[in-house]
Formats: sequence, C-alpha cells, structure tokens
Amino acid sequence: MKQDDLKTLRLFSPLYPHIYRQDEYGDLGNMPEDLTAEEACDYEGEILALINRERLPAEGDRGLAVYLGDDALKRKVYSMKPTVEEWDGKLWGVLEVQTHGELSPSELEALKSEWCGQESDGWGEGAEQRPIRTSEGELYVSFWSSNSDFFIKTEEELKSAPEQRWGLRMGGM
Repeated sequence: MKQDDLKTLRLFSPLYPHIYRQDEYGDLGNMPEDLTAEEACDYEGEILALINRERLPAEGDRGLAVYLGDDALKRKVYSMKPTVEEWDGKLWGVLEVQTHGELSPSELEALKSEWCGQESDGWGEGAEQRPIRTSEGELYVSFWSSNSDFFIKTEEELKSAPEQRWGLRMGGM
C-alpha cells in the first residue's frame, strides 16, 4: 500500500502544564503553578519545539508506531506522531495517526490504549521531565494524568460533544 492510500486519524487528550516561575532575581520558585489549557495556548510554539526535539532518528517516518506491541496493529498503523493544537480556546495534546485503511472499533480501542501507555510511561514520561525554558520560568507539560478528567477521544468525538463545544450545563439556578 502506498503512502497516498493512508487514512489520517487524530486523537485528542487534555494537557497538564505547570510552570516554575522566576522571581525578581531570576531564581525559580519551589512550587509549580498549574496552568489552564487556555493559558497553555501562549506556549504552543515552545511545546511544539520540545516535541520536535523528542523525535528519535530510529523512529523515522513512523514515529511512535515503531513501538506498538500488538503486531496486527503495528501492520495497520503506519505512523503515530504527537503534537499539540489549539481548539476551542484550549491547547490539546494530539496524536496524528496514519493507518492502512479504517480501524475497526476494537483496533481503535487498542490504539487508544497504546497511546495512553506512551503518554503515561513512554514518550510522554520523557517529555514531561524536560524543562521548556520561557521568559517567565521553566514550563513542564504532561500529556497524561491519573485524574478522572483524563481521556483520549477521536477528533470527531471531541469536537461533536456539546459540553466541549459550547460549555453548556443543564440545571437550574
């Protein structure tokens, strides 16, 4: 199958950024300040630069797909490349995936599970330990959290969810 025949799928998950701010003397604070997904948008370029630095030559065009544990999934998934993207005023962690054909629901769940493992213990663990130097201090970005608000959704799932899109909540006063 040629690369022209590849399908693109994008998986979104929340980011968990925090910054150690510099004081008036240029010293870093001892306690990190959590940033919101909205505030993280200000650092999109710096985070993208970190992601680019984390790419290894051995991964080649396939990116993180070379680490897939499931052989059937490894044959179906051509590439997996992390990035970030602003959507709806928030910065999101995104995995751009190219596949040979459409993934079945079970293959999609297996892919999400593999990506979750990379976010928590593999690629993401390494990335979150690398400081991003900014004019305000050192920024650290985690692509995973054990919090109950962590999720991995397809672009379609995320962008079609009414509560994500409009911030609406049902209920009275």
